[in-house]
Amino acid sequence: MFLKNKNLEIRIDAPLENYQHARFDWTGKIVSVHYQKIPVFGVEKPNTSPKSSFGRGFYNEFGIENAIGYDETPVGDWFHKIGVGLLKKEEGPYDFSKSYKIKPASFQVEQTKSKLFIICTSELINGYAYILTKEIALSATGFDLHYKLINTGEKTIRTEEYNHNFLAIDQLSVGKKYLLKFPFSLEPNLFGENINPEKLVKIGSKSIGFENTPKEVYFFSNLSRGKLVKPSWELIHREKNIGIRETTNFETRKINLWGCQHVISPELFFDVIVDPGKTIEWSRNYHFENLQ
Repeated sequence: MFLKNKNLEIRIDAPLENYQHARFDWTGKIVSVHYQKIPVFGVEKPNTSPKSSFGRGFYNEFGIENAIGYDETPVGDWFHKIGVGLLKKEEGPYDFSKSYKIKPASFQVEQTKSKLFIICTSELINGYAYILTKEIALSATGFDLHYKLINTGEKTIRTEEYNHNFLAIDQLSVGKKYLLKFPFSLEPNLFGENINPEKLVKIGSKSIGFENTPKEVYFFSNLSRGKLVKPSWELIHREKNIGIRETTNFETRKINLWGCQHVISPELFFDVIVDPGKTIEWSRNYHFENLQ
């Protein structure tokens, strides 16, 4: 499925198309974005098939640390992974990278010229049930993601959602030409995790740059130092003169950054807390710009 205009071409895989694994949300899998015919997306692992278990493009995920109902589910029974369906519990703590057996949820897709709607309806299991609707709306210079989660179960849903944002401008490796900017102060000594094995990632007062192309994975957590902020980021490539910006309609205390040689992934987390019979909604906006 595609959403297109004169500036953008967005490809979205249907829920049961290509990626069908246990981690990322199946509703509106944005696998590629081209801005003025230039690719502005990356992949988790290079040279992998779209059917692989690895992420790509603008994939999002619910409950990376603990899927809802997992702790109270006996081994061998089923628990929810929002946007995917039911996963069969195995021994040990929840692990987002495991290849759990899956019972897919029910999905419905509706499309207009500039919008795509994907509706995910779950079963009632262990007192949990929901209806998730994701709307992808194309604009002249970007797209909006609007989420609506209705709790149709008997228990409060508590989880989190984030977009992994696998980014690479014109498929260029991470390096000196990239700059990632934030609207708040960065203090590395107050980060939760600070994994920078080659010391090539350089933390400024409100930006992150690179001395060279890292060959090993880097990861930083708690970028806002636990403070509640209105989260956003802007990634620019100073040779291609292209900028990508994500803004939100929510505040958060959790912002992470993951990346490696070929991709950079700023992650803005949204806390999902919704009581039975209630609805919660949130939005993300992506803006693309030619900086020349």
